[in-house]
Amino acid sequence: MPSPAIAATLIFAATYLVIAVGRLPPLRLDRTGAAIVGAILMIELGGLPLADAWSAIDYRTLVLLFGMMVVIAHLRLAQFFRTIGRALAVRLHHPLALLSAVVFASGLLSALFVNDTICLVFTPIVIDVARARGHAPLPYLLGLATASNIGSVATITGNPQNMLIASMSRIGYRDFSAALAPVAAIGLVIDVAVIWWMFRNDLRRTAMDDAPVRGPRPVHRALMAKALIVSGGVLVAFLAGYEPATVAAGAAAILLITRRVKPEKIYRQIDWDLLMLFVGLFVVVAGAERAGLDDWFFAQLSAIGIDRVWSLSVVSAILSNAISNVPAVMIFTKVVPQLADPHTAWLALAMSSTLAGNLTLLGSIANLIVLEGARRQGEAFSFVAYLKVGLPVTLLTIAVGIWWLAG
Repeated sequence: MPSPAIAATLIFAATYLVIAVGRLPPLRLDRTGAAIVGAILMIELGGLPLADAWSAIDYRTLVLLFGMMVVIAHLRLAQFFRTIGRALAVRLHHPLALLSAVVFASGLLSALFVNDTICLVFTPIVIDVARARGHAPLPYLLGLATASNIGSVATITGNPQNMLIASMSRIGYRDFSAALAPVAAIGLVIDVAVIWWMFRNDLRRTAMDDAPVRGPRPVHRALMAKALIVSGGVLVAFLAGYEPATVAAGAAAILLITRRVKPEKIYRQIDWDLLMLFVGLFVVVAGAERAGLDDWFFAQLSAIGIDRVWSLSVVSAILSNAISNVPAVMIFTKVVPQLADPHTAWLALAMSSTLAGNLTLLGSIANLIVLEGARRQGEAFSFVAYLKVGLPVTLLTIAVGIWWLAG
């Protein structure tokens, strides 16, 4: 193996090790920093020429991510998500109805928009409503976290790894949803059933269930109308088969032309860390491919029959929990095209890498967002408390996904 290939292999291994651990002690190097440093070293040490590094970046994925972030930022500023959450809380009183509403509302909104945003906005609302009704917030918080992951399976815009898969596979919005929306729907039903069964003694009606709950806050009607019209147009364009990245970019451009909203408010809500993580990983993985690691990885997976939906899903789920789902999917982008049925393999990868996020508290950024939001209001929950729900929900939903795609 020539020295540039050795350097590329070491850089790839070191980058993914830091990503798996989460940071590089004693330095303040996080996952995004590791990806950026790894990409720079890959170029500087000869693992990947600069021209090839630029070519390795999939700009469709970045444009789609950025465009959807701008759309979501406007909806958040218009209080759209909070309005929906409060409106449901005011109208529903039975604990099972409220739990079902939390699960299905967060699942549906996560499918249409990025799941992390839904968790960020809904967490304080869920806690306030549960306390007002005299219930422990834990089952509702677990429902929010797990349902946001499950619901995001349904569309290419549900989470970042789905956007990456859609850009790489060129699977359209309509075909993607036709294949995986049923898995998400069944998964949400399973989620409600599991949480209700485990907390059935806690989720009983109390004298406070009929107590009034604060209604929705005042909204910016003009901004709300504009954001909803643009969002509706985006969904129609996706379903019509237009290029998702182009549609998202056009929507972002329309929303940024405004007299009411300061651009700084929008830019502050863009997840720049995630965008830079993608850029760095594109270069690091391309360097690994140049060194021949993709062929080695494919050979190892072929030995266990990775062409089968169940084996690909199991490996993807394990790897997603070991190094996080976006880095895991990034590795598979070099393997899936070599499989006998890439179309089904892409769908299985999207399904398993997303649903695997429910396995542990650390399996998904959405889970951590809910935890941090709860902690700020004195409602933190433990790793074990989450695992009691996350483990059965993950196993059951992935089993449904495998059955659906394999059938």
